[in-house]
Amino acid sequence: MARTTALQFQRKFGYFQHQAQREPVEITRHGRREFVLLSAEQYDWLKAAAQRVHRTADAPAVVAAAVERAEMDPEHDSLDELLD
Repeated sequence: MARTTALQFQRKFGYFQHQAQREPVEITRHGRREFVLLSAEQYDWLKAAAQRVHRTADAPAVVAAAVERAEMDPEHDSLDELLD
């Protein structure tokens, strides 16, 4: 996945628009991931996949990987026990 800062994204918007047609572009702010720019086709695929999948075991690998990378608020740490 391509990665850029918010400042570079603003300066080179057209470039990252074209990049997002090929792969998602992760946009960071203060070193933290803030946004991901994707093509409309990629977004539509994710929306459709989210509506079709009801069990984690049935989720496509890309969705399972995104869930694994996701960060939760520390107040929900007790939910980690459900993953074991």
